[in-house]
Amino acid sequence: MTGLGRKMFQKIGIHRKTGLPPGTLLHIGEVKAAETKITIIDYDAKECHEADAKAIEDCFAYIDKDTVTWINIDGLHEPTVIERLGNRLGIHPLVLEDVLHTGQRPKMEDFEGYLFVVFKMLQYDENLNEIIGEQISLIVGPNYVISFQEREGDIFNPIRDRIKNGKGRIRRAGADYLAYALLDTIVDHYFVILEALGEEIEVLEQELVDHPTPRTLQTIHKLKGEMIFLRKSVWPLREVVNGLERGDAPLIAESTRIYLRDVYDHTIQVIET
Repeated sequence: MTGLGRKMFQKIGIHRKTGLPPGTLLHIGEVKAAETKITIIDYDAKECHEADAKAIEDCFAYIDKDTVTWINIDGLHEPTVIERLGNRLGIHPLVLEDVLHTGQRPKMEDFEGYLFVVFKMLQYDENLNEIIGEQISLIVGPNYVISFQEREGDIFNPIRDRIKNGKGRIRRAGADYLAYALLDTIVDHYFVILEALGEEIEVLEQELVDHPTPRTLQTIHKLKGEMIFLRKSVWPLREVVNGLERGDAPLIAESTRIYLRDVYDHTIQVIET
């Protein structure tokens, strides 16, 4: 779907909400998953358990445990799933509404008992020569992280592997550290995209010297535009990380704030690269 198509799609969704009371759950955005998939990773320093949930209610027993629970939901086109989860956890309806509205600007909000974080996961499509974006929303509680994704497939497998294999400190830390790890992976991948774009531009610039064509120059301009887009995308995320690191949210341990400070520094590096 083109950028114009996405804007028209979102306008249609907004029109459909006209007249409905605030907090009415309605998915606004592009449907990017054929079905809703729910996965659970539950862990502590000693054990790790993985499960696929057939219904959102399958997750509730894990939340009541003393372990850290990561619930990941792929697909946002079934509002009733999000609503049932929100009712169980006492999440404000307007937060659930923001989860389902995929045109959100990156932000962080501190509620009593949980944090709400929205950011963009970016990936580079070499065939299209463009960056593909997807909204990721997190609800971070005392012992759980709920991640909401538009489609199945992400860049978080290294985190899953660290949890399964007990590598690093993640299994000994709390839910706030898991949220940090997800943000850190997002920012690290921005560097991967920048490097891929830079290498592609170098190849094309050499091609422009050896065998110049109008198409080569157009592609170079497009790729440089994608780099500008990426750097602009980092600015609001920078503020999100800064809010988590410098804020007074009791759910963020002081030991985790040190790591968030490092992520903040990395966002600056992406902007200045």
